[in-house]
Amino acid sequence: MSQPTVALAGVGRWGRNLARNFHQLGALHTICDASPASLAECHRLYPGVKLTSDFDGVLQDPEVQAVAVATPAVTHYAMAAKALSAGKHVYVEKPLALDYIQGEALAQLAEQRGATLMVGHLLQYHPAVVALRELVQRGDLGQVHFLSSHRLNLGAVRTDENALWSLAPHDVSVLLALAGDLPLQVSAMGGAYLQPHIEDVTAIHLAFADGGRGHIVVSWLYPFKEQRLVVVGSRRMAVFDDVAADKKLLVYDHGVELVNGQFTTRRAEGEVVPISSAEPLNQECRHFLDCVATGQRPRTDGQEGLRVLQVLGACQHSLDTEGNWVKLSPVPGAVASD
Repeated sequence: MSQPTVALAGVGRWGRNLARNFHQLGALHTICDASPASLAECHRLYPGVKLTSDFDGVLQDPEVQAVAVATPAVTHYAMAAKALSAGKHVYVEKPLALDYIQGEALAQLAEQRGATLMVGHLLQYHPAVVALRELVQRGDLGQVHFLSSHRLNLGAVRTDENALWSLAPHDVSVLLALAGDLPLQVSAMGGAYLQPHIEDVTAIHLAFADGGRGHIVVSWLYPFKEQRLVVVGSRRMAVFDDVAADKKLLVYDHGVELVNGQFTTRRAEGEVVPISSAEPLNQECRHFLDCVATGQRPRTDGQEGLRVLQVLGACQHSLDTEGNWVKLSPVPGAVASD
């Protein structure tokens, strides 16, 4: 089976990582970017890879089978739609689009064209998250009571999207996968300190039908880097710490029990869960290429991207109404009345 060929649109802060991985996998055919300096750097790093600033020309190239879009989020919909309409398979960095209607149009276009559409929800391909999802699905942790995710750091401030849309898609994607369902309702609060109307920090609360709760805090205005996901189950608890050099996934035989009318806590040393050392982005790129080659649906396909957009849209509505609970309508894309 021959390796699919990929054109990468955008080699900025994250696009350069995609370029490295697609090149390592032998799939990088073309790099498209508006910056001459960026293209000059790519010429040095990837001799033999076609370089251009003409995106329309990329779409007309019959040798390009797939397009990876790593441009600013505000451009995702237009560029992905053009690529799908041109008959290309498409990988889109998160978020899929900046509203549900646009995301739905992309998912429908991919279905009509019989094309692969995949969203770059990177955490879904992290070996620790894959292992954590298996723990939850096997029932090793018991019933999931609540999930808490923190994604905090200093820098990478956006001027065209708030912290919710820039940072939270990864965490929303993983929480939905672990919970196995959309939440019934969400609430979100935030604060804009560096720019008007662009929140630098947001705190999200999700309420699920089984009584489980989710909590996500994201910010680019924080004194140190923290990327931690905690799952509290009825039997055991798990912690995924992506900043840790090793022991990234630990399971604790912690719990609280009622004994003779008194609550007592049970504590134990964390048990290290062995995971692969594979780079998550490499796994993600490899998965996209496999899906293009075989026709299988990506783990983070257009429909998964739509579920994330539905939650993000409801959270934004809550932000705009100062934290009011917003119900997720059973009609996709709609927000129920408060």
